[in-house]
Amino acid sequence: MSQCSRCGAAFQCGQTDPQATQACWCMALPPAVPVPVPASVTAGCWCPACLHAHIASLADKAPPSPA
Repeated sequence: MSQCSRCGAAFQCGQTDPQATQACWCMALPPAVPVPVPASVTAGCWCPACLHAHIASLADKAPPSPA
């Protein structure tokens, strides 16, 4: 199990679990790099809820597509 570096929730990460047989769930999501990490927090993976919220916030801030 992994722990979200944003909220502390436990979640399953296919990248770090040595017994995982599939790629991590996050590989199916749009890229959201870089993940902002405050200086007081150790960098690491985010749980599904935090990563989905971060991707949604990026989409909200994106400039409108040209018509």
